[in-house]
Amino acid sequence: QVQLVESGGGLVQTGGSLRLSCAASGRTFSGYAVGWFRQAPGKEREFVSHIDWSGSSKVYVDSVKGRFSISRDNAKNTVYLQMNSLKPEDTAVYYCAVRFYGLGSSSPNQYAYWGQGTQVTVSS
Repeated sequence: QVQLVESGGGLVQTGGSLRLSCAASGRTFSGYAVGWFRQAPGKEREFVSHIDWSGSSKVYVDSVKGRFSISRDNAKNTVYLQMNSLKPEDTAVYYCAVRFYGLGSSSPNQYAYWGQGTQVTVSS
């Protein structure tokens, strides 16, 4: 069993920055991939980024490349999503999830445990 808790969301103006954190408890996730997804009102859940177990492989959806950066600190059992140059279209609830496999995936169906989400709102 893994419990994930996201934090760091909030309200920010266009061009601003936020850093989301995903903290795991109950079981270490140092050997597993972690993904970030987001869901805006009325839309399906969308892949944002994933990172492999070691932190050496990172993948981003095209719309956030060059603006978002994913990282992990396995000693702290935490994964981060640094979001810069935020745009109104980034507004969504952001979720982190654990995949019980060393490499990540862009498909939400590949992830076993999910956090409760944190709201990110970017005002224009």
